[in-house]
Amino acid sequence: MGQRVRGVLLVGLLTALAAAGCGGPPTDPTGGAGASTTGSGPSATPSGPTTSRFGDPPSTAPAFVHGVSTVTAADLGESWRLGCPVGPDQLRRIRLGYWDFGGRPQVGTIVVHRSVTAQVVEIFATLYRERFPIRRLQPVDAYGGSDDRSMADDNTSGFNCRRAVSTGTAKWSVHAYGQAIDVNPVENPYLIDGRVLPPAGAAYRDRSGYRPGMAIPGGVLVEAFAAAGWQWGGGWRSPDYQHFTRTGG
Repeated sequence: MGQRVRGVLLVGLLTALAAAGCGGPPTDPTGGAGASTTGSGPSATPSGPTTSRFGDPPSTAPAFVHGVSTVTAADLGESWRLGCPVGPDQLRRIRLGYWDFGGRPQVGTIVVHRSVTAQVVEIFATLYRERFPIRRLQPVDAYGGSDDRSMADDNTSGFNCRRAVSTGTAKWSVHAYGQAIDVNPVENPYLIDGRVLPPAGAAYRDRSGYRPGMAIPGGVLVEAFAAAGWQWGGGWRSPDYQHFTRTGG
């Protein structure tokens, strides 16, 4: 067969394949626009993209991570001592993903009572999904057990064997039981007896306008804890905006 004839036959074959729809867009048999497909192709998203309540566009952010482990007295450092209301065997260290104030994913650590680990993971999973910013997340033993130093560093923390900061009768803080968490202390100061704790929190004493990291009624932070059954100290007579507790104290 001559070269010219073979060329004509090849063109005819390609034309027939195109008419049959090979390699072309899907055809609606009713004559309408091409029908869409799901579950296949490079743009398929079986679980669907997620957005936060702030309306951020879908992203490919790293998945939320968490892990729970036991602790020893040595692990707790100066945040625990003999005579504390709970022992190391009743506490757990949790690694948690969070977003910092620069919009970057981080992994931090918090120590809480073993009975609330599932709730804490649930809370921080919500905060991560909503991209609520957290300045730092590390145990108070990183600050020699000093609540003042931890607050001044805007550190979010849980367990710390210390007395409650109050004007009433001296008693153990709920933190000493591992059932309270302070979040972003600078953005959410404790106002008590004319003092602002930490002092840098004075810039956030006015709660009339929202700024990143703040705890506000109906906001992401307060609602995340409330959904897990925790209470917020922001409505107390001496407002403790940073304080969230499982027991109400």
